[in-house]
Amino acid sequence: QVQLVESGGGLAQPGGSLRLSCAASMRIFSAYTMDWYRQAPGKQRELVATITTSGSTNYADSIKGRFTISRDNVKNTLYLQMNSLKPEDTAVYYCHTRVFRDYWGQGTQVTVSS
Repeated sequence: QVQLVESGGGLAQPGGSLRLSCAASMRIFSAYTMDWYRQAPGKQRELVATITTSGSTNYADSIKGRFTISRDNVKNTLYLQMNSLKPEDTAVYYCHTRVFRDYWGQGTQVTVSS
């Protein structure tokens, strides 16, 4: 049974950085491909980044080169390092696993504004 708790959001200036964390409940966290999604007001939720069980990563074009997804399989934690932030990155960010594709936590708010 999955529980995903996001944290680390907040206010950043354009060009700034934030590091998001997702604490996952699964005992065998290392066996799950994990995603970061985001949803801006009035917009559809979009896939931002994915990391597989082998550590392979994939990124949306909108954030490629600026964000880095990583995982700590000992701590059962997923991370999203966000650099060179832009106002259009403002959204609620969610972690997700496709094994439990219908589960969504509360997310963490990221606001990028000068």
